[in-house]
Amino acid sequence: MSSSPGLAEVARLAGVSLATASRVVSGRGPASAASREAVRRAAAEVGYVPHPVASRLARGAGTRILFAVRDRRAGIVHDPFVTRAAAAMAAAVDADGLGVSLRHLPLDAAAGLERIAADRSVAAVVLAGHDSLDDVPAGLRGRFAAIGADGLDVDSAAGIGALLRHLHVIGRRRIALVSGPAWLAAARAPLGAYTTLMREAGLPIRVVPGDFTAGRGRLAAATVLRRWPDTDAIAAVSDATAFGVLQSLAAAGVRVPCDVAVTGFDDIPVAACVSAALSTATHPVELIAAAAAKAALGADSSARLFPSRPVLRSTA
Repeated sequence: MSSSPGLAEVARLAGVSLATASRVVSGRGPASAASREAVRRAAAEVGYVPHPVASRLARGAGTRILFAVRDRRAGIVHDPFVTRAAAAMAAAVDADGLGVSLRHLPLDAAAGLERIAADRSVAAVVLAGHDSLDDVPAGLRGRFAAIGADGLDVDSAAGIGALLRHLHVIGRRRIALVSGPAWLAAARAPLGAYTTLMREAGLPIRVVPGDFTAGRGRLAAATVLRRWPDTDAIAAVSDATAFGVLQSLAAAGVRVPCDVAVTGFDDIPVAACVSAALSTATHPVELIAAAAAKAALGADSSARLFPSRPVLRSTA
């Protein structure tokens, strides 16, 4: 099988040096009008198509999207949300000849962002977990997008709000919330929806902080049972946390949903497969991530908040 024609073949046919052919193809650097015409004619004759990565390198445009996730936990890069988002970004920018890489940033992310801005291999950046975009360095302006604070996000307030209203309709009156971490801006919308609905209904507010993990869900449920033993529903802001809640309730001999109803958020595939199928709300991670990657490259996104709808199953 013959290989695709290379730039060296184009240069030979055009009667110019390889360096001249490269300058013509990349559009960078000097070349005479005659050389440009000869290279273009030779490229058309042999069917030469520049490799997209090589073209980006020649233009100094970078070869990858960097997905920079700000979190307390270095292991956040293994989180299902992060891996789903990264895979969706990779699929979205593959045709552009770009790859995707992951980077964990600590809560004090300023120095890390400055280093990223100076990295010429980075074409654009998608940020997640950042509480403010005011501190994004000037070197990233025009080539970044955010998931979460001030960026593209899921309408978690609507999704979790719908679940809370369902809990109220089925007679639950002592509903606790396992919230997201206080430092995360995206955690404010679900907490706001919960506190507003509880106040409007004249119900007690019972909040225990979480971190989107099953381990924290187990601890949170134990805390709820200890502080408020009459609780009849626990709403978690992630499915992983809700699974931890279910484990803790089972260990305590609490029946779900007879004694305590449980809801999550994300509608990850396993939510429908566990023995007590989880009531939750949808989170279109792939759509959001793909839109963020394209926005970071300069495309307009028609949506800022992506819809979330309740999915009612066995636990509530």
